[in-house]
Amino acid sequence: MKIRLFFSMMLLMALVSCQGNKPVSTNSPADTEHNASVSLDWNGVYKGVLPCADCEGIETTLVLNSDKTYQLTQLYQGKETTGETLSGTFEWDKSGNIVMLSDIIGASNRYFVGENTLTYLDMDGNKITGALADFYVLHKVEGPDTDFQAKSLTDVKWVLTELFGKTIPNSSDQDSRPFIVFEETGKRIYGSGGCNLFNGTFEADAYRITLTGLATTMKACPEMETEGQFFQALNDCDNYTIADGILSLNKARMAPMAKLKAMPLDEE
Repeated sequence: MKIRLFFSMMLLMALVSCQGNKPVSTNSPADTEHNASVSLDWNGVYKGVLPCADCEGIETTLVLNSDKTYQLTQLYQGKETTGETLSGTFEWDKSGNIVMLSDIIGASNRYFVGENTLTYLDMDGNKITGALADFYVLHKVEGPDTDFQAKSLTDVKWVLTELFGKTIPNSSDQDSRPFIVFEETGKRIYGSGGCNLFNGTFEADAYRITLTGLATTMKACPEMETEGQFFQALNDCDNYTIADGILSLNKARMAPMAKLKAMPLDEE
């Protein structure tokens, strides 16, 4: 799947190019024992707000997984667009210090890997200098989920953690935690919106997903907004990704509508 051009990023890079670029200092190919790929705990979630030529900033989240897959989410601040979530694979350059994201067209696909940081590089693989240089650095906010590393959609309890960009707080009341389970046998789904139970069926391949025949109980609860939005996400999603124990339900190339954390089915 080809990724469309990030025009805002390209415009800004043209604006800052007159300030000069600084080549990235990399290790020689022979120095394989001290490069980032083998010496740093690089897999995890990185966040930052990259400069933007025609918006307030590009809120960027980049997930690097240990199996050399990535998920990139970019939200354009101050614009009506909801942004995009893109996924693919990445490779290390010969120095072992720069990751190169697959399928990026018309914009740089390179990030220099430091201690808990990723630095966005220009098209030639150089660090961007000048007054805005610090804003091209993404900072690691969390490592890989080591509690439960689910890689399959089915036979896992997916508990809601984020909905339309808003974090869902943890609750000690297990019955109030929205979740969904995909059963391989019969392609059946069931779960809870936090108040009402639901069930239905699904079809899915490696990326695409369709949930059909959703039916719910009709109980009334004091707070129904989260449940309504959760059911909306289940109805509207058409693709998904799984990265470090997190399931993202998406529509087209927009930002994730819902994120859910994997837990064993027998966890109380």
